[in-house]
Amino acid sequence: MDSILKLSNVWKIYDMGRAGPLTVLKKINLDINKGDFVAITGPSGSGKSTMMNLVGALDVPSKGAIYLKGKKIEEMRESSLAELRGETIGFIFQQFNLIPTLSALQNVMLPMEFINEPSSFAKERAEKLLKILGLGDRTHHKPTELSGGQQQRVAIARALSNDPEVILADEPTGNLDSETGKFVMNFLGELNKKEGKTVILITHDIHLVKYAKRVVQLKDGMIIKDKKVKK
Repeated sequence: MDSILKLSNVWKIYDMGRAGPLTVLKKINLDINKGDFVAITGPSGSGKSTMMNLVGALDVPSKGAIYLKGKKIEEMRESSLAELRGETIGFIFQQFNLIPTLSALQNVMLPMEFINEPSSFAKERAEKLLKILGLGDRTHHKPTELSGGQQQRVAIARALSNDPEVILADEPTGNLDSETGKFVMNFLGELNKKEGKTVILITHDIHLVKYAKRVVQLKDGMIIKDKKVKK
């Protein structure tokens, strides 16, 4: 299997001024292959959020190296990294992060517009994705006119808009009822199994681990366990 994301001896240290340096992550070695479904878990304060930013190429390490599709992200220009990130990773967040002034359709079209896809193509693909997710009759509704579950479905459609190789889901069921949460996790599982998408799940919810193929456990900023999930 080919590696799509690699963290090599990664540290993340913040300068806290007079309080001195704060080490949030240390000695992180992680190799994620194409088609993997990895759950990164751990208690509050374990470094999950910082890990999400690094895995998503939203931040660079203080020490060590991160390779996304073989490219060392800390050596890339921000414009080039943004382009690589936009083409490779689709993000799903707990808070949905939809733009409130835009319709569902426009929110899904946005990532495609960022990489200069023609408007006609972006509109057609956005409509198709929303229909797949059961929102064909909600395309012109704004986020405030949608339930939490519907907003998360829009967020999933947006994450899939550029047909990314990697889906990075940060606590994707955190603000959802159990039934909608189950739908979201089953949908991610299907993307992994049927379409070969690499899924990286960041969660503190141990009940979601069963959906993954592999669990990486963080504690005090270090990986203390990396094991395959028995099915």
